[in-house]
Amino acid sequence: MNDHILRATFGDDSGRIFVADTKNTVNRAFEYHKTSPVMTAALGRTLTGAAIMGSMLKNDGDLMTVTIKGDGPARGLTVTADSHARVKGYAYEPYVDIPLKPNGKLDVAGALGHGTMTVIKDMGLKEPYIGQIPLVSGEIAEDLTYYFAKSEQIPSAVALGVLVDRDYTVKQSGGFIIQLMPSAPDEIADRLEEKLRTLKSVTSMLESGMNCEDILNETVGDMQPKITDIIPVEYYCGCSRERVEKALISTGRAEIENILEEDGEATLHCHFCNKDYHFDENDLRRILQ
Repeated sequence: MNDHILRATFGDDSGRIFVADTKNTVNRAFEYHKTSPVMTAALGRTLTGAAIMGSMLKNDGDLMTVTIKGDGPARGLTVTADSHARVKGYAYEPYVDIPLKPNGKLDVAGALGHGTMTVIKDMGLKEPYIGQIPLVSGEIAEDLTYYFAKSEQIPSAVALGVLVDRDYTVKQSGGFIIQLMPSAPDEIADRLEEKLRTLKSVTSMLESGMNCEDILNETVGDMQPKITDIIPVEYYCGCSRERVEKALISTGRAEIENILEEDGEATLHCHFCNKDYHFDENDLRRILQ
């Protein structure tokens, strides 16, 4: 099955859960950016989290961006998602090579270092919503858990994982976000906490052949889950020569005349899909007219 998010409610609508399988999406990001394993994990976890958060947006034109900036060798990354769970992103330093953690896992926190996570939601209002937190672990899932608690006051459990294969491609990728409603009884919260304490990692569940529905049942199966939606997830970059030309026009006449005078041509680069758009002297003169 293609990448997707399973959305469900549980405990008589006292909670909601989103379970995502994002292997192809994260693999596409790896193909575009040729990331090292630790950066594939960092970018993949953020893409998965952002896809789920994007699917929580209400309106067609709503967009959200997650930016992480750190003092580690990776420096940070940027990921955007829309309300259809279409995501794109890039790492500032795609190839970072650092030792594994003592438990043999990729050291995403070590690559990112200390810093901040900023979530910007553009929902067509005059001002976008901006929430910022310090990185609490740098492992992404814990940071998003802290973001939901601090910035949106929603008790949440976030799990994200990427398993990188020996040839550096993505073997498994997925995650879940569970959120409790303000009216959720303590008993549901306690049962959930108990369940999460003994739960295997997302990647080991996916690697053992479990799908999103299996993971849903593994987490909240004893709390009468009701699936409400299945949302497709994809890596999508909407850049085109036309859009890049508009961006060039928006720099203004003086800037374009300056480029013509100094270089006689311009190449604009899309960070999200690594595509270059070249404009020669004739193109620039046509744009000026």
